[in-house]
Amino acid sequence: MKPEYNFSDAKRGAVIPQAGKTRIMIYIDDDVLETFRERGDAAGQGYQAIMNEALREYLNQRSSP
Repeated sequence: MKPEYNFSDAKRGAVIPQAGKTRIMIYIDDDVLETFRERGDAAGQGYQAIMNEALREYLNQRSSP
């Protein structure tokens, strides 16, 4: 490893942007987050994917008359 690196042309952020997704900062209660993490582990998915599904399901139910 070099003792010094030149980051003058470096850019922050993801190397490959995710199409159709936006990074945000959100505060979630600890117990809610833990539940989603447990459900994600049990389903073999990430907790963020599980949260996204739950939010989409909620929005679909609310938009129906």
